[in-house]
Amino acid sequence: MSRILAIVGRPNVGKSTLFNRLIESREAIVDEASGVTRDRNYGKSEWNGKMFSVIDTGGYVVNSDDVFEAEINKQVHLAIDEADVILFVVDVESGITDLDDAVAEILRRSGKKVVVAVNKVDNNQRILDAQEFYGLGLGEIYCISSMTGSGTGDLLDQVVESFGDTPDNDEEHELPYLSVVGRPNVGKSSFINTLLDEDRYIVTDVAGTTRDSILTRYNKFGHDFVIVDTAGLRKKGKVRDDIEFYSVLRSVRTIENSDVCLLLIDATRGMEAQDVNVFNLIARNRKGVVILVNKWDLIEKDVHSTKKMEAEIRERIAPYTDVPILFISAKTKQRVYKSLDIAMQVHKNRKKRIKTSALNELLLEAVEAYPPPSVKGKFIKIKYVTQLPSPTPAFALFANLPQYIREPYKRYIENKIRENFDFKGVPIQVYFRQK
Repeated sequence: MSRILAIVGRPNVGKSTLFNRLIESREAIVDEASGVTRDRNYGKSEWNGKMFSVIDTGGYVVNSDDVFEAEINKQVHLAIDEADVILFVVDVESGITDLDDAVAEILRRSGKKVVVAVNKVDNNQRILDAQEFYGLGLGEIYCISSMTGSGTGDLLDQVVESFGDTPDNDEEHELPYLSVVGRPNVGKSSFINTLLDEDRYIVTDVAGTTRDSILTRYNKFGHDFVIVDTAGLRKKGKVRDDIEFYSVLRSVRTIENSDVCLLLIDATRGMEAQDVNVFNLIARNRKGVVILVNKWDLIEKDVHSTKKMEAEIRERIAPYTDVPILFISAKTKQRVYKSLDIAMQVHKNRKKRIKTSALNELLLEAVEAYPPPSVKGKFIKIKYVTQLPSPTPAFALFANLPQYIREPYKRYIENKIRENFDFKGVPIQVYFRQK
């Protein structure tokens, strides 16, 4: 089961700043003007070994003349409905306002677990001022500063505790879960209809026909798995109505609950920015991925067409290089069934375990051939490597000075692992630890 945290509150209380801190990135635009966040931002965070998704919502307002506010309020309600835990952010500088009371009333009616974060608390006087927010009647409050990070550790402890003992996605189901994802109108439903050899899903030329994530058991040709058709993930700026926002949110949850994602792209349009965003979402969730270039029958081809488009795709998804790319046509059934063989191989790769002796023999030789660069006259020595007992491939290398090892060397080690062991289509993590 996935874990989703929605950040809600009135405008200009620091929701986007806190969102950026939780996902350790600067994806959300932050400005002193209120109402900057209109469309939803999605990110991934980890605390105390638990991964969870974070949704940044727009500021909730009432009786506003802004044409966007009605849509923002609808999508705030939908985020509350879909989330497992709500993070209610308020501002200590202004105290409890009428809008805070309105949001608190919505949260009380929702019946969801709510964590109250009093933001902009950066001195002792403001800690005293924050006690006012107990008056919201939502339980314990947590004093934080999203700008400096003060108090966010205690806040995240409570958030993770509020998720309860939810099992990790990888342990949730026995059968492999394959999800078909991508932008609207790339042929996801047609692809599944071809696999099932029946018109199970509605197919039209209208983008957004599929709005729910639909599960189907597939047990043919020696394969047994669950395949999921999802709503199209389009640019957030084009998510105009509340139904479509709900579809996108459900698709994000579907990706989290999948083992392998089949990312369909349109051959007539190539790998566009939103395709890259979907790919990055899959990678951040550490899911297996196969890229399927659909509608290949519509392309005028020569002997270099496949190589040219594959090179363009690999350039867009860099630094990820070890990803299967297959050119298919759901309409003519070209290589559709081959995509299943590749997807199931990716699923096996994701569960693969490498013997410690084989790892050490390979990687210690690679380290000796190209040792980590010395830092401040100190030489870094790597003595031992092992695969961690995690649901997805992760490796730990033990060194005397792990803090000085930089990202390029981590990529070197990852490439050596991929060269010698088949982890095609699977994101892997490399960690350096104190020996």
